[in-house]
Amino acid sequence: MKVPITLGFREFKEIRDLIYQKTGIFITEEKIYLLKKRVEKRMSEKRMTNPEEYVRFLKYFDKNGEEFNELINEVTINETYFFREFPQLQVFAEHCLPELIERTNVKFVKILSAGCSSGEEPYTLSIICREMLYPSYQYHIMALDIDDNALKKAAEGIYEERSIKDVPKVYLRKYFQTIERGYRVIDEVRKFVSFYKINLFDDKQLLSFGKDFDFVFCRNVLIYFSDESRRKVVNTFYLMMKPGAYIFLGHSESLSRITTLFELKRMGNGLVYQKPLER
Repeated sequence: MKVPITLGFREFKEIRDLIYQKTGIFITEEKIYLLKKRVEKRMSEKRMTNPEEYVRFLKYFDKNGEEFNELINEVTINETYFFREFPQLQVFAEHCLPELIERTNVKFVKILSAGCSSGEEPYTLSIICREMLYPSYQYHIMALDIDDNALKKAAEGIYEERSIKDVPKVYLRKYFQTIERGYRVIDEVRKFVSFYKINLFDDKQLLSFGKDFDFVFCRNVLIYFSDESRRKVVNTFYLMMKPGAYIFLGHSESLSRITTLFELKRMGNGLVYQKPLER
């Protein structure tokens, strides 16, 4: 049963500020209705009827962060599918990967998928790397997200028709098993991907994954962050990347508005951002 609540601006601001303080995700005032619906759902689960009571619970009584975690799972939006923004992936596969191999002669490629949601992006990258690199070169993809539910689905590797709608038919036959519940990514793709729960706003935790990444994918994630949060996260990515490594944001996102640390380069028919070889 839904709980009839009135989320006033003060309560909205308190919850919005708490989410921003802990995650860097900034919910604008235009999304007060979205937040209200998410809070309403959580209050119903907690059998609460007063938004002030819920705010107090989040601030002072949610000692291990379980309820905050549930709220974040509700707030984060996980709209994704395999081979999303294909032209960008084509630049990665046909230009950036070969350039990296030719320039460094590296035998192991390390990739970060930040804000991986339910796993479609990192598994897409694994399919591409199997096609372009394996077995002559080894690779591994570290996939990060803050949403427990999305990560659980990612680890399971089972998807519905909507998620695989843009998968080329040859790859669908080669890398997916048709099962009763949908399509399951085969183990030969999954074994190259590791999933971790992480708050991208936590620079120390991010840096614990290493400073030797060849590629960073953080596509359509930073749009939910404030300018200050974006700058902090991107600066951490910079420290995690090797000189000459590439970073990919969503096709409508621009790094130049966030930082001047990266160089903009044309690769094939696309523009990419690269950490300078020397600075």
